[in-house]
Amino acid sequence: MTGKKKVSRRKFLIRGGIGTIGVLAVGTYLFRNPIRRKIVKVINTVETPYQGNTDNPIIWFEITKDNKVVLHSPKVEMGQGTFTSLAQMAADELEIDINQINVVHAESSSGNMDSFATGGSTSVSALWVPLRELAATMREMIRIEAASKMQEDVVTLKLSNGIVSSANKSMTYAEVATGVSEWDIPDTPELKPLSEYKYIGKPIARVDLVDKVFGAPIFGMDATMPDMLYGAVVRSSKIGAKFIGADVSKAEKMPGVVKIVVEEDFVGVVAHSMIQAENAKSQIEVQWEGQKELNTDDIKEMITVGKGTPYVIQKVGNAEEILEDGENLIVSEYWSPIGAHAQMEPCGAVAHVEKDKATIMISTQVVAITRNEIAERLNLERDKVNIIPTFLGGGFGRRLHTPNAIQAAVLSKAVERPVKCFFTRKEEFQNDTFRPPTHHILKAKLSREGKIEAMEHNVSSGDVAFGSPMMPRIAEPILGADLGAWRGGLIQYGAIPNFSAISWRVKLPFATSWWRSLGLLANTFAIESFMDELAIKAGIDPVEFRLTQIQDDEKGRRLKEVIKAVADKAGYKDRIIDGRAMGFAVSTDVNTPCAEIAEVSVLNNVIKVHNVTCAMDPGLAVNPDQVKAQCEGAIIMGLSASVFEKMEVENGELTPTIYGPYKMALMKHAPKEIDVVLLQGTDYPGAVGEPPLGPIGAAIANAVFRLTGKRLREMPLQANLDKQS
Repeated sequence: MTGKKKVSRRKFLIRGGIGTIGVLAVGTYLFRNPIRRKIVKVINTVETPYQGNTDNPIIWFEITKDNKVVLHSPKVEMGQGTFTSLAQMAADELEIDINQINVVHAESSSGNMDSFATGGSTSVSALWVPLRELAATMREMIRIEAASKMQEDVVTLKLSNGIVSSANKSMTYAEVATGVSEWDIPDTPELKPLSEYKYIGKPIARVDLVDKVFGAPIFGMDATMPDMLYGAVVRSSKIGAKFIGADVSKAEKMPGVVKIVVEEDFVGVVAHSMIQAENAKSQIEVQWEGQKELNTDDIKEMITVGKGTPYVIQKVGNAEEILEDGENLIVSEYWSPIGAHAQMEPCGAVAHVEKDKATIMISTQVVAITRNEIAERLNLERDKVNIIPTFLGGGFGRRLHTPNAIQAAVLSKAVERPVKCFFTRKEEFQNDTFRPPTHHILKAKLSREGKIEAMEHNVSSGDVAFGSPMMPRIAEPILGADLGAWRGGLIQYGAIPNFSAISWRVKLPFATSWWRSLGLLANTFAIESFMDELAIKAGIDPVEFRLTQIQDDEKGRRLKEVIKAVADKAGYKDRIIDGRAMGFAVSTDVNTPCAEIAEVSVLNNVIKVHNVTCAMDPGLAVNPDQVKAQCEGAIIMGLSASVFEKMEVENGELTPTIYGPYKMALMKHAPKEIDVVLLQGTDYPGAVGEPPLGPIGAAIANAVFRLTGKRLREMPLQANLDKQS
């Protein structure tokens, strides 16, 4: 029971963030070098606000006949627990029991879309204010309507557990909403103080737990439509291959084929079953051009520092001049490989294109972008395209690109029936949008007292953000350096008097893009391994060494606190005890500092991570259990990526193409214990999903050095330990 709004007296949220930065940058383009560094500094700390409709509560909330409230979420659920936190935030302001609220994905036709995306650890933090304001406003709308129906003074009514009551009367929210077609929308009411919340800050059980435990068909791969056919698209295994044309004569004669669809940029099959579509696809003879016969060494050469275009993204003091003098100069190099997303659910969609409209069921992180791209390809008005988001079987940035939705829609239009079209596992590995490889050169000089006098970080990487539909085209010429590639690459130790960071941008010949935490894992691996080297060179405990390099301001205080907390909780000791050593690392990502200690052994040249201790300050934890679970998941994903994972390039093809050969952490590789300590340095929630990924690679590598005396300078660590032996 929704209804139409009668009047909207104000917007709840004034949009800003990256859009504002872009406007500033355009106006100062001629002074772009210093301005770029200012923009980088802002981007590194800005928490992207929600960018969607926040002036109409009734497109967010629906009251059902059984007195439940349905929250139509503009953020998608991809395993991070967002729906649970949103339910807590809404329930507290709506004055309903947590069990009375159900969270579902908002379809694009509802108008409730985030034009940004689901990503960047922003789901909870971006909605922290607008969702509570919307819920509080909806509560007051119910109170106003109830006062009218009950013939009571609005100020005398009390709301609790979905019931409006006065001294002698009561109505459920459902009864209040019945028959209402127009609502009075008041000014935004004052939000409750944190002390009055029943659910925020509490460990509430996951609202999507039952469906996942019992295998409900909630994922994109499960989606179906009546009278559905199956599609398959031919994709090249070669880097740089461009579709020119195809001979489809053999495929057309294959069993079950309904139609072969040849477009300017791809060729696909529609058949009665998935296996029939795949079999027919194998008989299409495709002409490609532009294939590049490259190998891993060629890619490594491309991303060597000095080969790309340099952009100074951070500069304090005179590091370059001080480091030009080679006396007592400390220089180190680090590398990271190509990384796959390797999410469990391949990309795909179910599409039904009719004469003047299209419906798409899909696992996507970018509902608005997917809608817009399909509308453009099919020459439809945007409001004629309805994107129905499903739960995601893993995202990690892979589902920020959805050309698969366009292909499914084109196939559906060709046969005038719904079509389900998904990547095969081989295609998912070979046609991924990969985490780019990196090369790092770090330089420093130490004072006689063991403090860093000057430090420089050079990082070379392929693009992460540029080229993505999420980034406006104007960003590239203005910013120069790719903001995803340098994420985590700025030097966080503000007490160093002279430091700088230089990003070397390289355009690689295969698709690289967003990967969970962007450049944070690789950049932190390099910087924090180097910090460990400097601490040893200075003869100072690695924890104490870092503490002395941190500035005395709010940012520095929070950073120091997580360092002290993790060292205290882990009982940190910088020596080998019973064949095990502890490695320490720390990073700050989107204003969330996170420190980790990995307790490691190396037996028969095999790295074993026994325990990980993590201290993180995400501000207010809306659901502490959920935040800890995100830390655990990020740490295991980071362990897998830094110790085992690597894509190779062989004869122009990315490989391996299946699980198994693409080595990943198994259950036996998981730490026996992950102990998470949460600090609250602010009274609002900050980033959670990606910051814990940063320190783990360096923490493990630093522990391995203590055990073996070998400084592992390249990920994956296990393969490079084998190589050194």
